[in-house]
Amino acid sequence: MFKFFKRKEDKFQKLIEEQASIAYEALKLLVKYLETLDPEVAAELSLKEKEADEVRRILIDELNHTFVTPFDREDIFALSRSIDDVVDYADTTAMEMLILNVKSTPYMLRIASLLKDATYEIWHAVQRLPKHPAIAIDHAQRAKALENRVEAVYREAIADLFSGPEDLHHVVEMLKLREVYRHLSNAADRGDEAANSIADIVVKKT
Repeated sequence: MFKFFKRKEDKFQKLIEEQASIAYEALKLLVKYLETLDPEVAAELSLKEKEADEVRRILIDELNHTFVTPFDREDIFALSRSIDDVVDYADTTAMEMLILNVKSTPYMLRIASLLKDATYEIWHAVQRLPKHPAIAIDHAQRAKALENRVEAVYREAIADLFSGPEDLHHVVEMLKLREVYRHLSNAADRGDEAANSIADIVVKKT
């Protein structure tokens, strides 16, 4: 009987870890895209997004067919959704930039680098959940601190963006850039939600 429950725990733990790992890989690709503006890197990122969606579909299917879960199923669902959303917004950032023909800015690169570091912390937090929940909390707090820095850079970017439109063309470019900045800010929000979900799981386990 113990082995039965252990298999269930390992299954969900493995899937969440896989999601978090993919999120980290996706953010590394986003940073690379912002550095190079290479459409092939954007295509790689889109493939990562599809890979992440597939893992999430499997996790949801397992949730629907599993009576006993290692954590509250609502917490598993929320953590999985938040991690998946981070990947979605990373992908849509690159897609919007390609569609709107937006060039990278130093603000975008700073934000993406912070998001990459935050997803690294979330990945490690998820790995530590089963045996070292206190360490998981530490990683989650680091992720939240990084995402707070994202919001500070986002506000700085928006303030700079609207500091002095010169003509209609400039206004159009401003609106395009604001759209991209919003995608990055949304990614940070979802990362913050993931860190909160990890904290909720630890509180309920201890």
